[in-house]
Amino acid sequence: MTDASLSDLKAFAHVARHRGFQRAADALGVSRSSLSHALKALERRLGVRLLHRTTRSVALTEAGEQLLQRLGPLLQELEDLLDTVSHGQDELVGTLRINANKGGARWLLGHAIPTLLQRHPRIALDLVTEGRLVDIVAEGFDAGVRLAEAVPKDMVAVPFGNDLRFVAVASPAYIESLGKPATPADLMTHRCIRQRLPSGKRYRWEFEKGNREIALDVPGALSLDDNDLMVEAASAGLGIAYVPESFARPALDAGALLLLLEDWTPALPGLCLYYASFRHVPAPLRALISVLREATQR
Repeated sequence: MTDASLSDLKAFAHVARHRGFQRAADALGVSRSSLSHALKALERRLGVRLLHRTTRSVALTEAGEQLLQRLGPLLQELEDLLDTVSHGQDELVGTLRINANKGGARWLLGHAIPTLLQRHPRIALDLVTEGRLVDIVAEGFDAGVRLAEAVPKDMVAVPFGNDLRFVAVASPAYIESLGKPATPADLMTHRCIRQRLPSGKRYRWEFEKGNREIALDVPGALSLDDNDLMVEAASAGLGIAYVPESFARPALDAGALLLLLEDWTPALPGLCLYYASFRHVPAPLRALISVLREATQR
């Protein structure tokens, strides 16, 4: 039997998952050179090359792909066992770092986090909200929350909550003054409250009806980068806003806003919790996933 230590195998898994030595070394708390020596020693003991190395990148060989595919579940099972032995199945300990957009954070706070912390009071939750889509692995997060369409393809996605609907809204006073658009094209003659994305670009309003899809760079003198502020501006009669329905719902129910172009705004797949498929899933994250699934089924 080949003498490959657990630390060497974990080192290989980190390098393979990060596709590079520096990030893997940072994650393991070791130097890049020691990690490189460990991987070369592992390859010598196995008698096979696991990695293709260049000055700029690292790629898995066929043997490396096979090893990672089998090794990942084994390392996770071992981590699960150690979690159980250390803390007991019902006493989870650790910090869970989640990166979410504002809507996702709001949903978690309203439907999942209270239950999670009640069941597992020794879990510490670090919830960071921001509009930009970040690399959760590189920035040290256990998981992220975004719309299903924005989840990177190489991540494991766990849908939760309901479908999401973007809606066009305006105040009764605005509609009385400037009229009600009958089609998305009519928006080009209205005052619209534009949305500035975290990248700096303006969001193009997207509409769909049957087989027709339309994306418009609408006109408007006011641009904002926050859905709550867009709702407030629309309620004040400053123009037509296009926001997730959950943000506009209180104002709609109060009569401060009216729905527009309803037949052009169908529901879309909603929020997902996502995490790296190649990383160990810590017990606190598994607990959150369980709570999310329970909340979605209610």
